[in-house]
Amino acid sequence: MAGSMLSDSSMTSLAAVQAQIAHCQQCLEAGYPIQGPPIFSGDAQARLMVVGQAPGVSEVTKTHLPFSGSAGARLFRWLGQAGWPEAAFRSSFYITSVTKCFPGPNKSGRGDRAPTRAEQRLCGEWLDAEITLVDPEVLVPVGKMAIDRFFGRGRKLVDLIGNRFQLEGRIVIPLPHPSGASAWIQKPDHQALIRQAIAQLQQVKKELDL
Repeated sequence: MAGSMLSDSSMTSLAAVQAQIAHCQQCLEAGYPIQGPPIFSGDAQARLMVVGQAPGVSEVTKTHLPFSGSAGARLFRWLGQAGWPEAAFRSSFYITSVTKCFPGPNKSGRGDRAPTRAEQRLCGEWLDAEITLVDPEVLVPVGKMAIDRFFGRGRKLVDLIGNRFQLEGRIVIPLPHPSGASAWIQKPDHQALIRQAIAQLQQVKKELDL
């Protein structure tokens, strides 16, 4: 991509890509009010990767761990129901997001600002590199933005959540965004779909011995 910081030589290891991400200035130079540091965690040999939307303020100012705020607490409740305690999950698998830095608060004062499509494109090379280098067997996109990244825009969550897909040789099991502000996850019919998604994760955990 034009203006890309990613070079062929940096693709030799995940650590090299992560170092590049840590020094990326593309969104700031384009005028977006993001706040770092970039947030991601996990091992290069991880067999499962979670991809969220973007870090929240607590992730970049306090914990420096992905999904460590209130939304993360709900996500790890779901994963716990699938059979993974939080500490074991974090130590075994890779967690990242479509955009790596906190996008800032929403102008309405409610929640975080959603990264623009331009920001997603600027940050997209990093996610592509992470997926290539980690090469997970299972991808878990969390939230509409992450799901759109793999399935394209226009797909309804009700048609995706609760199902298991095979995309480019990987198992993909989408989850909705676990934010407490999400009206989607409060509906009984949607909660049933979430339970189906958790059951899919349980099955994959058993099949692949994850």
